[in-house]
Amino acid sequence: MKFSRRNFLRISGTGLLASQAPALLTARQPSSGPSPDIPFELGIASYTFREFSLDETIAMTVRLGIRKLCLKSMHMPLESTAEEIRKMVAKIDAAGIDLYGGGVIYMTSVEEVDNAFRYAKDAGMEVIIGSPDIPLLEYCNQKVKETGIKLAIHNHGPGDDKYPTPESVYNLVKDMDPRMGLCVDIGHTLRIGADPVEDTRKYIDRVHDIHIKDEDKADPSGNTLEIGRGIIDIPGFLKMLIEENYQNVVSFEYEKDGKDPLPGLAESVGYVRGVLSMLTR
Repeated sequence: MKFSRRNFLRISGTGLLASQAPALLTARQPSSGPSPDIPFELGIASYTFREFSLDETIAMTVRLGIRKLCLKSMHMPLESTAEEIRKMVAKIDAAGIDLYGGGVIYMTSVEEVDNAFRYAKDAGMEVIIGSPDIPLLEYCNQKVKETGIKLAIHNHGPGDDKYPTPESVYNLVKDMDPRMGLCVDIGHTLRIGADPVEDTRKYIDRVHDIHIKDEDKADPSGNTLEIGRGIIDIPGFLKMLIEENYQNVVSFEYEKDGKDPLPGLAESVGYVRGVLSMLTR
């Protein structure tokens, strides 16, 4: 059967999830992956909850049944001491969530690079989602080798002079340590006119993180919306990740409805889980 939103909603019942999301969120939802059929796990980029506290972010992540979290600095400030970080990580651990990464972290000096890696090490993070100034890339490469922490450089699409596309990141890091790689934001990739599926497939060996979202148009003026309502080929994207045995995290970065993100995010999570279920039948 051809994938379309209409067919998918008819089969999977995600339409019901969308209409009843607040009620459904009173119960924990099952986690997705990794499994023999789905090699990656779903996560949350905490920019989604930018209007909320760390405690609220943890609670909403638990309600969605997500077990991977990447924190933005409004939830765990970059200037936090090791002791302050330890206390915040303890809260996250107690909720059964893995703080796998941090970012997006901007780095404009050697001191900011040092602090980013110190911060990630203190928190036990596996990866920094970052946007270092280009002259700092070789120094970042040294820090990756010293710490073993991966750096996934985030593409920000139109208006990003440093890293507009996945290709622009890859061309700068391809000869560096393999832990120097990409965080592919599929929304920004589409908005600049590139293909999220094929660009991610092309550079998959260097893709250390993914921000999944949907967009209403392939244009710089495009806006994010609930996954499945836009024009990104989400089933094709997820199918490609399974085919390529992508084993890192796919994190929801839901930018719409900043003051009330949970209903739309729940719809998005339900849609992705439904597609994954259909792809692995």
